[in-house]
Amino acid sequence: MLKESITFKPKDVTKKMLASIQPRVREVLIRRYGLGASTDRATLESIGSIYKITRERVRQIENFGITAIKKAKNYDTSDSAFLELKKKMEEFGGIVHEQTFLDSITKDPSIKNHLHFILVVNEAFIKLKEDDSFHHRWTTDKNLADRVHSSLKNLCGNIGDKDLLTESDLIARFLLELKDISKDPNVNDFAKKWLNISKQLSKNPLGEWGLTKSPNVKMRGIRDYAYLVLRQNGSPMHFSEVAKAIAKHFGRKAHPATCHNELIKDSRFVLVGRGLYALVEWGYSKGTVADVIRSLIKKNGPLTRDEVIGKVLKERHVKENTILVNLQNPKLFKKAKDNRYAVA
Repeated sequence: MLKESITFKPKDVTKKMLASIQPRVREVLIRRYGLGASTDRATLESIGSIYKITRERVRQIENFGITAIKKAKNYDTSDSAFLELKKKMEEFGGIVHEQTFLDSITKDPSIKNHLHFILVVNEAFIKLKEDDSFHHRWTTDKNLADRVHSSLKNLCGNIGDKDLLTESDLIARFLLELKDISKDPNVNDFAKKWLNISKQLSKNPLGEWGLTKSPNVKMRGIRDYAYLVLRQNGSPMHFSEVAKAIAKHFGRKAHPATCHNELIKDSRFVLVGRGLYALVEWGYSKGTVADVIRSLIKKNGPLTRDEVIGKVLKERHVKENTILVNLQNPKLFKKAKDNRYAVA
Protein backbone atom coordinates (compact mmCIF):
# COMPACT_ATOMS: atom_id res chain seq x y z
CA MET A 1 0.00 0.00 0.00
CA LEU A 2 1.18 3.53 -0.81
CA LYS A 3 1.74 5.60 2.32
CA GLU A 4 -0.16 8.86 2.58
CA SER A 5 2.86 10.91 3.72
CA ILE A 6 6.58 11.42 3.14
CA THR A 7 9.29 11.77 5.74
CA PHE A 8 11.11 14.77 4.20
CA LYS A 9 9.86 18.36 3.95
CA PRO A 10 9.68 19.38 0.26
CA LYS A 11 9.94 23.11 1.03
CA ASP A 12 13.15 22.57 2.98
CA VAL A 13 14.63 20.58 0.10
CA THR A 14 13.81 23.20 -2.53
CA LYS A 15 14.94 26.06 -0.28
CA LYS A 16 18.34 24.43 0.06
CA MET A 17 18.63 23.89 -3.70
CA LEU A 18 17.50 27.41 -4.62
CA ALA A 19 20.00 28.93 -2.20
CA SER A 20 22.84 27.74 -4.44
CA ILE A 21 21.92 29.91 -7.46
CA GLN A 22 21.96 33.61 -8.32
CA PRO A 23 19.12 35.76 -6.91
CA ARG A 24 17.57 36.72 -10.25
CA VAL A 25 17.64 33.13 -11.50
CA ARG A 26 16.14 32.01 -8.20
CA GLU A 27 13.32 34.54 -8.54
CA VAL A 28 12.53 33.29 -12.04
CA LEU A 29 12.34 29.66 -10.86
CA ILE A 30 10.20 30.60 -7.85
CA ARG A 31 7.70 32.35 -10.14
CA ARG A 32 7.87 29.68 -12.83
CA TYR A 33 7.14 26.79 -10.45
CA GLY A 34 4.90 28.54 -7.90
CA LEU A 35 7.38 28.13 -5.04
CA GLY A 36 6.67 31.45 -3.33
CA ALA A 37 3.67 33.09 -1.68
CA SER A 38 1.62 32.49 -4.82
CA THR A 39 1.06 28.87 -5.85
CA ASP A 40 0.22 29.90 -9.42
CA ARG A 41 2.85 28.76 -11.90
CA ALA A 42 3.70 31.80 -14.00
CA THR A 43 3.98 31.57 -17.78
CA LEU A 44 7.12 32.45 -19.71
CA GLU A 45 5.30 35.47 -21.13
CA SER A 46 4.20 36.84 -17.75
CA ILE A 47 7.70 36.50 -16.29
CA GLY A 48 9.18 38.10 -19.39
CA SER A 49 6.90 41.10 -19.01
CA ILE A 50 8.10 41.60 -15.40
CA TYR A 51 11.79 41.60 -16.34
CA LYS A 52 11.32 43.18 -19.79
CA ILE A 53 12.82 40.18 -21.58
CA THR A 54 11.57 37.70 -24.18
CA ARG A 55 9.89 34.42 -23.31
CA GLU A 56 12.83 32.61 -24.91
CA ARG A 57 15.23 34.43 -22.59
CA VAL A 58 13.09 33.36 -19.61
CA ARG A 59 13.28 29.77 -20.84
CA GLN A 60 17.09 30.06 -21.06
CA ILE A 61 17.28 31.40 -17.50
CA GLU A 62 15.01 28.58 -16.29
CA ASN A 63 17.17 25.90 -17.93
CA PHE A 64 20.36 27.57 -16.67
CA GLY A 65 18.99 27.65 -13.12
CA ILE A 66 18.04 23.95 -13.12
CA THR A 67 21.45 23.01 -14.52
CA ALA A 68 23.18 25.16 -11.90
CA ILE A 69 21.21 23.44 -9.10
CA LYS A 70 22.31 20.03 -10.36
CA LYS A 71 25.97 21.13 -10.39
CA ALA A 72 25.87 22.77 -6.95
CA LYS A 73 27.97 21.29 -4.14
CA ASN A 74 24.95 20.83 -1.85
CA TYR A 75 22.87 19.01 -4.49
CA ASP A 76 23.87 15.57 -3.19
CA THR A 77 22.57 16.42 0.28
CA SER A 78 19.06 15.97 -1.14
CA ASP A 79 19.72 12.37 -2.25
CA SER A 80 17.59 10.87 0.51
CA ALA A 81 14.58 12.93 -0.61
CA PHE A 82 15.15 11.93 -4.24
CA LEU A 83 15.39 8.25 -3.31
CA GLU A 84 12.26 8.37 -1.17
CA LEU A 85 10.26 10.07 -3.93
CA LYS A 86 11.59 7.57 -6.48
CA LYS A 87 10.51 4.68 -4.28
CA LYS A 88 7.10 6.33 -3.86
CA MET A 89 6.69 6.59 -7.63
CA GLU A 90 7.69 2.96 -8.14
CA GLU A 91 5.18 1.89 -5.49
CA PHE A 92 2.59 3.84 -7.49
CA GLY A 93 3.37 1.87 -10.65
CA GLY A 94 6.54 3.35 -12.08
CA ILE A 95 4.64 5.56 -14.52
CA VAL A 96 2.20 8.01 -12.97
CA HIS A 97 -0.42 10.62 -13.85
CA GLU A 98 1.26 13.80 -12.57
CA GLN A 99 -1.68 15.31 -10.69
CA THR A 100 -2.95 11.99 -9.32
CA PHE A 101 0.51 11.13 -8.00
CA LEU A 102 0.97 14.50 -6.27
CA ASP A 103 -2.57 14.32 -4.87
CA SER A 104 -1.73 10.95 -3.31
CA ILE A 105 1.05 12.56 -1.28
CA THR A 106 -0.53 15.85 -0.24
CA LYS A 107 -3.59 18.03 -0.76
CA ASP A 108 -1.62 21.24 -0.17
CA PRO A 109 -1.14 23.09 -3.52
CA SER A 110 2.05 24.75 -2.32
CA ILE A 111 3.70 21.48 -1.28
CA LYS A 112 2.61 19.91 -4.58
CA ASN A 113 4.53 22.63 -6.41
CA HIS A 114 7.67 21.97 -4.38
CA LEU A 115 7.37 18.22 -5.02
CA HIS A 116 6.93 18.93 -8.72
CA PHE A 117 10.10 21.02 -8.72
CA ILE A 118 12.01 18.20 -7.03
CA LEU A 119 10.89 15.88 -9.83
CA VAL A 120 12.06 18.43 -12.41
CA VAL A 121 15.59 18.82 -11.04
CA ASN A 122 16.43 15.14 -10.54
CA GLU A 123 17.34 12.97 -13.52
CA ALA A 124 15.86 9.85 -11.91
CA PHE A 125 12.47 11.20 -12.95
CA ILE A 126 11.50 11.47 -16.62
CA LYS A 127 8.67 13.82 -17.55
CA LEU A 128 6.45 12.72 -20.44
CA LYS A 129 4.53 15.69 -21.74
CA GLU A 130 0.83 15.71 -22.47
CA ASP A 131 -0.20 14.77 -26.01
CA ASP A 132 -3.38 13.73 -27.84
CA SER A 133 -3.39 10.29 -26.20
CA PHE A 134 -1.98 10.85 -22.70
CA HIS A 135 -2.00 13.31 -19.80
CA HIS A 136 1.16 14.78 -18.22
CA ARG A 137 2.97 11.88 -16.58
CA TRP A 138 6.25 10.92 -14.93
CA THR A 139 8.22 7.71 -14.93
CA THR A 140 11.33 6.19 -13.44
CA ASP A 141 11.52 3.59 -16.23
CA LYS A 142 11.17 4.79 -19.84
CA ASN A 143 11.06 1.24 -21.17
CA LEU A 144 8.13 0.36 -18.89
CA ALA A 145 6.39 3.61 -19.85
CA ASP A 146 6.67 2.80 -23.57
CA ARG A 147 5.18 -0.65 -23.04
CA VAL A 148 2.32 0.68 -20.91
CA HIS A 149 1.58 3.32 -23.57
CA SER A 150 1.45 0.64 -26.26
CA SER A 151 -0.85 -1.56 -24.17
CA LEU A 152 -3.23 1.34 -23.48
CA LYS A 153 -3.40 2.18 -27.19
CA ASN A 154 -4.17 -1.47 -28.00
CA LEU A 155 -6.83 -1.53 -25.29
CA CYS A 156 -8.52 1.60 -26.68
CA GLY A 157 -8.33 0.20 -30.21
CA ASN A 158 -10.41 -2.81 -29.15
CA ILE A 159 -13.20 -0.75 -27.56
CA GLY A 160 -16.08 0.35 -29.78
CA ASP A 161 -17.35 3.92 -29.88
CA LYS A 162 -20.53 2.96 -28.00
CA ASP A 163 -19.12 0.28 -25.69
CA LEU A 164 -19.50 0.68 -21.94
CA LEU A 165 -17.58 -1.49 -19.47
CA THR A 166 -17.50 -1.89 -15.73
CA GLU A 167 -14.19 -0.97 -14.18
CA SER A 168 -13.46 -4.63 -13.37
CA ASP A 169 -14.14 -5.69 -16.97
CA LEU A 170 -11.93 -2.92 -18.33
CA ILE A 171 -9.07 -3.83 -15.99
CA ALA A 172 -9.45 -7.51 -16.95
CA ARG A 173 -9.05 -6.55 -20.62
CA PHE A 174 -6.11 -4.31 -19.77
CA LEU A 175 -4.37 -7.08 -17.85
CA LEU A 176 -4.54 -9.28 -20.95
CA GLU A 177 -2.62 -6.58 -22.80
CA LEU A 178 -0.12 -6.35 -19.93
CA LYS A 179 0.49 -10.08 -19.44
CA ASP A 180 3.83 -10.02 -21.24
CA ILE A 181 4.86 -6.62 -19.92
CA SER A 182 4.90 -6.69 -16.15
CA LYS A 183 5.44 -9.63 -13.81
CA ASP A 184 5.10 -7.41 -10.75
CA PRO A 185 2.67 -9.01 -8.26
CA ASN A 186 1.07 -5.57 -7.84
CA VAL A 187 0.27 -5.21 -11.54
CA ASN A 188 -3.48 -5.42 -10.81
CA ASP A 189 -3.23 -2.33 -8.59
CA PHE A 190 -0.98 -0.57 -11.10
CA ALA A 191 -3.40 -1.25 -13.96
CA LYS A 192 -6.15 0.85 -12.38
CA LYS A 193 -3.73 3.77 -11.92
CA TRP A 194 -2.35 3.42 -15.45
CA LEU A 195 -5.86 3.76 -16.90
CA ASN A 196 -5.90 7.36 -15.64
CA ILE A 197 -2.88 8.17 -17.80
CA SER A 198 -4.95 7.77 -20.96
CA LYS A 199 -6.93 10.67 -22.42
CA GLN A 200 -8.86 8.25 -24.62
CA LEU A 201 -10.55 6.46 -21.70
CA SER A 202 -13.00 8.04 -19.24
CA LYS A 203 -15.79 7.19 -16.82
CA ASN A 204 -19.34 8.44 -17.14
CA PRO A 205 -21.25 9.67 -14.04
CA LEU A 206 -22.56 6.13 -13.45
CA GLY A 207 -19.02 4.76 -13.11
CA GLU A 208 -18.96 2.94 -16.47
CA TRP A 209 -15.86 3.17 -18.66
CA GLY A 210 -15.66 3.81 -22.37
CA LEU A 211 -13.91 5.93 -24.97
CA THR A 212 -13.82 9.60 -23.99
CA LYS A 213 -15.31 10.60 -27.34
CA SER A 214 -18.31 8.28 -26.85
CA PRO A 215 -21.73 9.92 -26.28
CA ASN A 216 -22.20 7.29 -23.57
CA VAL A 217 -19.27 8.77 -21.64
CA LYS A 218 -19.27 12.43 -22.63
CA MET A 219 -22.98 13.22 -22.75
CA ARG A 220 -24.04 16.03 -25.05
CA GLY A 221 -27.79 16.20 -24.44
CA ILE A 222 -30.99 14.68 -23.08
CA ARG A 223 -30.81 11.72 -25.46
CA ASP A 224 -27.42 10.61 -24.16
CA TYR A 225 -28.52 10.93 -20.52
CA ALA A 226 -31.73 9.02 -21.33
CA TYR A 227 -29.73 6.20 -22.91
CA LEU A 228 -27.70 5.72 -19.71
CA VAL A 229 -30.85 5.84 -17.57
CA LEU A 230 -32.62 3.17 -19.62
CA ARG A 231 -29.50 1.04 -19.85
CA GLN A 232 -29.10 1.10 -16.08
CA ASN A 233 -32.81 0.37 -15.53
CA GLY A 234 -32.68 -2.65 -17.86
CA SER A 235 -36.35 -2.50 -18.89
CA PRO A 236 -38.73 -0.08 -20.67
CA MET A 237 -39.57 3.20 -18.92
CA HIS A 238 -42.19 5.89 -19.42
CA PHE A 239 -40.67 9.09 -20.75
CA SER A 240 -41.80 10.98 -17.61
CA GLU A 241 -39.89 8.49 -15.45
CA VAL A 242 -36.86 8.86 -17.70
CA ALA A 243 -36.98 12.63 -17.15
CA LYS A 244 -37.13 12.16 -13.36
CA ALA A 245 -34.24 9.71 -13.44
CA ILE A 246 -32.08 12.14 -15.45
CA ALA A 247 -32.65 14.80 -12.78
CA LYS A 248 -31.94 12.31 -9.98
CA HIS A 249 -28.77 10.73 -11.37
CA PHE A 250 -27.23 13.65 -13.23
CA GLY A 251 -28.74 16.74 -11.59
CA ARG A 252 -29.96 17.93 -14.96
CA LYS A 253 -33.49 19.21 -15.44
CA ALA A 254 -35.38 17.39 -18.18
CA HIS A 255 -38.97 18.35 -19.01
CA PRO A 256 -41.04 15.20 -19.74
CA ALA A 257 -42.39 16.56 -23.05
CA THR A 258 -38.88 17.52 -24.18
CA CYS A 259 -37.63 14.08 -23.19
CA HIS A 260 -40.43 12.43 -25.20
CA ASN A 261 -39.63 14.53 -28.27
CA GLU A 262 -35.91 13.74 -28.06
CA LEU A 263 -36.34 9.99 -27.61
CA ILE A 264 -38.75 9.56 -30.49
CA LYS A 265 -36.20 11.11 -32.88
CA ASP A 266 -33.23 8.96 -31.79
CA SER A 267 -32.55 5.60 -33.43
CA ARG A 268 -31.29 4.10 -30.15
CA PHE A 269 -34.82 4.13 -28.69
CA VAL A 270 -38.08 2.48 -29.65
CA LEU A 271 -41.60 3.29 -28.45
CA VAL A 272 -42.98 0.00 -27.14
CA GLY A 273 -46.19 1.17 -25.48
CA ARG A 274 -48.11 4.26 -24.50
CA GLY A 275 -45.22 6.56 -23.59
CA LEU A 276 -42.95 3.58 -22.86
CA TYR A 277 -39.47 3.53 -24.36
CA ALA A 278 -36.97 0.69 -24.68
CA LEU A 279 -33.54 0.38 -26.24
CA VAL A 280 -33.25 -1.08 -29.74
CA GLU A 281 -30.18 -3.01 -28.56
CA TRP A 282 -32.47 -5.07 -26.31
CA GLY A 283 -33.96 -6.66 -29.42
CA TYR A 284 -37.02 -4.44 -29.85
CA SER A 285 -37.92 -3.47 -33.42
CA LYS A 286 -39.31 -0.14 -34.53
CA GLY A 287 -42.73 0.41 -36.08
CA THR A 288 -46.42 0.03 -35.29
CA VAL A 289 -48.02 -3.08 -33.81
CA ALA A 290 -48.98 -4.10 -37.35
CA ASP A 291 -45.34 -3.69 -38.44
CA VAL A 292 -44.23 -5.90 -35.57
CA ILE A 293 -46.77 -8.63 -36.49
CA ARG A 294 -45.68 -8.51 -40.11
CA SER A 295 -42.02 -8.77 -39.15
CA LEU A 296 -42.68 -11.73 -36.82
CA ILE A 297 -44.64 -13.66 -39.45
CA LYS A 298 -41.97 -13.04 -42.09
CA LYS A 299 -39.34 -14.25 -39.66
CA ASN A 300 -41.16 -17.30 -38.25
CA GLY A 301 -43.65 -18.21 -40.97
CA PRO A 302 -47.46 -18.42 -40.43
CA LEU A 303 -48.44 -18.19 -36.74
CA THR A 304 -51.53 -19.00 -34.69
CA ARG A 305 -53.37 -16.22 -32.91
CA ASP A 306 -51.88 -17.16 -29.53
CA GLU A 307 -48.38 -17.35 -31.02
CA VAL A 308 -48.78 -13.87 -32.52
CA ILE A 309 -50.04 -12.45 -29.21
CA GLY A 310 -47.21 -14.06 -27.22
CA LYS A 311 -44.47 -12.85 -29.55
CA VAL A 312 -45.86 -9.32 -29.93
CA LEU A 313 -46.13 -8.90 -26.16
CA LYS A 314 -42.40 -9.51 -25.97
CA GLU A 315 -41.92 -6.58 -28.35
CA ARG A 316 -44.64 -4.19 -27.24
CA HIS A 317 -46.39 -3.25 -24.00
CA VAL A 318 -49.92 -3.20 -25.42
CA LYS A 319 -53.26 -4.84 -24.72
CA GLU A 320 -54.08 -8.16 -26.39
CA ASN A 321 -57.11 -6.57 -28.00
CA THR A 322 -54.87 -4.06 -29.79
CA ILE A 323 -52.94 -6.97 -31.30
CA LEU A 324 -56.16 -8.77 -32.36
CA VAL A 325 -57.59 -5.64 -34.00
CA ASN A 326 -54.48 -5.36 -36.16
CA LEU A 327 -54.44 -9.08 -36.89
CA GLN A 328 -58.06 -8.97 -38.19
CA ASN A 329 -57.22 -6.36 -40.83
CA PRO A 330 -57.69 -8.26 -44.14
CA LYS A 331 -55.56 -5.72 -46.00
CA LEU A 332 -52.59 -6.72 -43.88
CA PHE A 333 -53.07 -10.35 -42.82
CA LYS A 334 -54.93 -13.45 -43.98
CA LYS A 335 -56.07 -16.49 -42.02
CA ALA A 336 -55.44 -19.92 -43.53
CA LYS A 337 -57.56 -23.08 -43.00
CA ASP A 338 -55.19 -24.28 -40.27
CA ASN A 339 -56.02 -21.11 -38.29
CA ARG A 340 -52.56 -19.67 -38.86
CA TYR A 341 -52.05 -16.09 -39.96
CA ALA A 342 -49.85 -15.02 -42.83
CA VAL A 343 -49.07 -11.68 -44.47
CA ALA A 344 -51.79 -10.68 -46.97
